[in-house]
Amino acid sequence: MNLKAQEVSSQASFSEFKIITVVESIVPMGLGRSRIIDSQTQVDASLFTTERTDGKTSKQKEIDRADIKVNELEETKLLNFFSATGINFQNIASNDAVIASKINSMLAQGWKLTYVTSGVESNAGAEDGQGIFITRLFFSR
Repeated sequence: MNLKAQEVSSQASFSEFKIITVVESIVPMGLGRSRIIDSQTQVDASLFTTERTDGKTSKQKEIDRADIKVNELEETKLLNFFSATGINFQNIASNDAVIASKINSMLAQGWKLTYVTSGVESNAGAEDGQGIFITRLFFSR
């Protein structure tokens, strides 16, 4: 394969990626905040990346956290998993409908859902009434 063919081949396989994050609160009685977060800002990660050459010295403190934060994002309100009486299945079904709508919208824009990962954060103590269920949806096109 000549150099020109390699350039065309690598351009044809280029993909764009987008991550949508779903945060569902497990705090009861509507006290938590549940959202679909869709960043509308493209950033260059290399601006926030440093290298360690000796394994110990880091220049990360030179990077201002305010510079990393994006200001343009879409927030779609969701309902919390729990109500005053416990698990609220109507809220879960409602969230499913809103999340499916977001995914369908992304598909209509030419994105392909390529990967999904999720996790739960909670201290799980005896009186634990706080935590989140987070899902990241990875799209490509």
